Amino acid sequence: MKIVVISGSPRKNANTQVIMKYVFEYTKSKNQDTKFINLSEGLIEYYRGPDVEYNEATKTAASDIMDADVWLIGSPIYNSFFSSALKNLFEYIDYKKTPGKVAGITILAAGNVGFVNVQTLITQLLSYFRVIANPKAVFLTTESVSENSVTDKDVQNRLKEMVDETLEIASKLHKD
Repeated sequence: MKIVVISGSPRKNANTQVIMKYVFEYTKSKNQDTKFINLSEGLIEYYRGPDVEYNEATKTAASDIMDADVWLIGSPIYNSFFSSALKNLFEYIDYKKTPGKVAGITILAAGNVGFVNVQTLITQLLSYFRVIANPKAVFLTTESVSENSVTDKDVQNRLKEMVDETLEIASKLHKD
């Protein structure tokens, strides 16, 4: 099974990226065929249409997403929405190559508001791609990260549970 972990924050040293690096390391310990797309690296170009030649990082990220069986997506909440950098990334994805994939969602906010709304928006986007979303998203506040790491055991367990449940859903769907 191929897995891609996506950190949807464009900010350098973002808390979302710290959380999604934790998700990546845990997932990679369970499945070596796991790749990490970190939007804070600034390498993904803005989508300008289908007939434009994009840089290698952009083409590789799009290819990795379309090739993966499982997407583990993390996004901050910006202005009551998921990040525009994350939406931009999905402009490159061909919906004809994504039906039946499975996604897990982690959402990060400064306070305890807006989680369900943003989960709904991400789930609607995934629905367009005919991707099955794990209904149990992980909602975290910025207090979940301290000193550039995820140290809270409860948060670690919730993230691991999301990964495990998402992989279990995918394995049930992709049984041969």
